[in-house]
Amino acid sequence: MRFFSFRREFKKKEFRVVIFGSARIKKNDKMYKQVFELAKQIGEMGAEVVTGGGPGLMEAAAGGHEKGTPKNNHHTIGLNIRLPFEQKPNKHLDLMKEFKHFSDRLNTFTKLSNVIVVAPGGIGTILEIFFSWQLMQVHHINKMPIICIGEMWEEFFKWMRKWPLRKKLIEERDLEYVVVAKNIKQAMRIIKKAHKAFKEDGAEACVNWKKY
Repeated sequence: MRFFSFRREFKKKEFRVVIFGSARIKKNDKMYKQVFELAKQIGEMGAEVVTGGGPGLMEAAAGGHEKGTPKNNHHTIGLNIRLPFEQKPNKHLDLMKEFKHFSDRLNTFTKLSNVIVVAPGGIGTILEIFFSWQLMQVHHINKMPIICIGEMWEEFFKWMRKWPLRKKLIEERDLEYVVVAKNIKQAMRIIKKAHKAFKEDGAEACVNWKKY
């Protein structure tokens, strides 16, 4: 693992999937195994994975991606945050950048992302999905899929429709940015579709670090 310079490392266009999720979910959890397998398939597809770099589901994603990319140059990238608890870098990262402030870290996630996958998590994960979602809503970054996996998000979007949408605090089109995948097979179909579009678009492909 080594620390990276944003400008130096990311001049070359690569398709990157950002995976958000809880640091507290353990290896024996069903969701840990699902995230591991999803990231493994992303690696096998020839794409890079970006996580928060820490334990739990971040470790699952980094470990899965590492297993899926043993013989290529597609990186597992960790954006670590300095905290007095929980957040220590996991051993599966190829590249890492450490942040003092959450705001800088969130900005870097959005700059690197072509697809966002959101697994179950707490306040930090909820912050990450809403930050990315709002930047797309106001066209500060390019439109891209936000894929939520896990029963938690099914209940969450029921609430979004019952309260913010019903009270006309958001519009129906605001919900179009986000999809809830019932399983990783469904999530991979969306990711592969976005990856195909990325390769076909060439110079017009989504590169948020130039836009935002």
